[in-house]
Amino acid sequence: MIDWINQTSRKLPEWPLYFIGFIPAAWLLWLGVNGGLGVEPIKTLEQNLGRIALQFLFASLMVTPLRRYAGLNLLKFRRPLGLLGFGYICLHLATWLALDMVFLWGQIIEDLTERPFIIIGMTGFLLLLPLALTSTRKWIRRLGPRWQKLHQLVYLAVPLGGLHFLMQERVWTVQLIVYLVLAFGLVAIRMIWMRRRVAR
Repeated sequence: MIDWINQTSRKLPEWPLYFIGFIPAAWLLWLGVNGGLGVEPIKTLEQNLGRIALQFLFASLMVTPLRRYAGLNLLKFRRPLGLLGFGYICLHLATWLALDMVFLWGQIIEDLTERPFIIIGMTGFLLLLPLALTSTRKWIRRLGPRWQKLHQLVYLAVPLGGLHFLMQERVWTVQLIVYLVLAFGLVAIRMIWMRRRVAR
């Protein structure tokens, strides 16, 4: 079964994943237009976009462990998954700026300097920004070995995203804690690998 999945994934192009990946965003937009997001539609939209962003980032970080421990080779989809995660973060941020804050820049700046969970979320976004900008094959060739070092910033950004997701809620639910554990756990696995590599 694993061999069949690996052979099939090698034949599949990357571009359909981008189309499929933004179907949830289109569905949320449709719900919002038709009053299907509840009594607080903006907050619901904002939270769902952020949750989906984390899910795609988790999926991109799970590609290597799946290959290492299960023999499942989905490396060609790691970049699209990461870019989809960043795309949803941009939608999450745009929703906050345009619909939640209505571009009230004084209040936005105040939140960015005084509210810890917003500061943490914006820090994670800024860490991911250079990764998204240098995700093309041209930049990979241009940066060479420095590209991998730069993209290790994701190991800081994802835990920050998990913290941002947790801290924005007053009540910590099981789902929030699971997301935080995943965010730190997926990065911790890589830290262990890196330490073993250095030791060898």
